[in-house]
Amino acid sequence: MDLGLKNKRALVMGASKGLGRSVAEALAAEGASVVISGRDQASLDSVAAHLRELGAPKALGIPGDVDDLGQMDALADGAIAALGGIDIVFLNHGGPPPGAAVDLKAEALEVWFRRAVLAPIQVANRLLPGMRERRWGRLITVGSTGMEQPIANLALSNVVRSAIVGWNKTLATEIAGEGITCNILAPGAFRTDRTLETAKATAAKTGQSLDQVVADRAKTIPAGRMGEPEEYGPMAAFLASDKAAYLTGCIVRIDGGTVRSV
Repeated sequence: MDLGLKNKRALVMGASKGLGRSVAEALAAEGASVVISGRDQASLDSVAAHLRELGAPKALGIPGDVDDLGQMDALADGAIAALGGIDIVFLNHGGPPPGAAVDLKAEALEVWFRRAVLAPIQVANRLLPGMRERRWGRLITVGSTGMEQPIANLALSNVVRSAIVGWNKTLATEIAGEGITCNILAPGAFRTDRTLETAKATAAKTGQSLDQVVADRAKTIPAGRMGEPEEYGPMAAFLASDKAAYLTGCIVRIDGGTVRSV
């Protein structure tokens, strides 16, 4: 299926590896030009070269740290300058560390609210004027199944991500008539560095081996396995296309059936 993304321009945050890289690769394969962000310029340059091989007419990396809102402004402005505008943005960040709700601290909440809520909104606000002027745009935000079914021992993630749900739905209703969609793409358990770090923490806490923790997690997934990163990006490319123009304000799950509700 041709998604009609040739000549579209995208900014993909957190694209040096994992799910963000999968999104960048899917967009590049559809012929979109891509600016990617992360913290390490060398890694970004390597990924950008690969994106050009996949079919991106133009691909480059601009470093940006979600801890610094000034850098988020610079990232958005730099992406606009590099490509002449941004039509598609994938708002992404690292995942909060595991922990129980009874152990939540104000300091951690402040840090992760900035990373997972303020930084994405800052970038979106910087890019929205151009999208509204062109009356076409796609905002896709990384999510979590914890937005719909809180995940045990990920209290910090469950809390801060809930704020993004409210923002996404509110914004979607405000600008749906302007040709701009806003959706959350929520992964379940994917085989990424983040998932393995969480599994290592569980292994250390329980005395189990890492392999056993991963195997036990897979048993809780109806699909019987974790997702692979390359299974995530294609859905983002679909959401970015005109094929999904009537889909907005939603949480789209890719979770192997983990969430029990409909």
